[in-house]
Amino acid sequence: MNHAQSDPTVQPVPASVVETVDAADVTLSNPKLAVVALGSNLGNRLDTLQGAIDALGDTPGVRVKAVSPVYETEPWGVDPGSQPSYLNAVVILKTTLPPSSLLERGQAIEEAFDRVREERWGPRTIDVDIISYADVLSDDPVLTLPHPRAHQRAFVLAPWHDTDPAAQLPGHGPVGALLTALGTAGVAPRADLELRLPE
Repeated sequence: MNHAQSDPTVQPVPASVVETVDAADVTLSNPKLAVVALGSNLGNRLDTLQGAIDALGDTPGVRVKAVSPVYETEPWGVDPGSQPSYLNAVVILKTTLPPSSLLERGQAIEEAFDRVREERWGPRTIDVDIISYADVLSDDPVLTLPHPRAHQRAFVLAPWHDTDPAAQLPGHGPVGALLTALGTAGVAPRADLELRLPE
């Protein structure tokens, strides 16, 4: 047993040791429910979404509980036809990470996929957005909770409602009622495409 090598005074603690400690924390702490929206409109969009889900599942302190059906949507806020359409999905997590750490993990996943695809401008290979975290209400500009535009976005509300029909968006009420008021124009279910829970 090479206990000496994992002594932090000798060298940095190996990542495997850190992961083991973090994994142990999952059983000790009180996990919170978080909702994360994913979107991709470059490259193999379905593979990219699945890769992001798997990366979330590989994160210590995160357990992916549910993955929504896939929707295809026109890009939001740009001229029609100027970008490829998006595939969108919502993931429901249980996590012991604080919101700031979950945000850092989401940004790291975005960067990893951007680096692989070498797409720097315009459309995104992957967007990872925290929609809600437990019932937290926060106007922190770094991470506003819930997501400040989630209640206006059918491409978030539709897959979320499919996954959890009783879901509530903190500060805005039932997701089902928000979706009914908004409508689903431009948001098409893709029953031919499927995402899976991380193995």
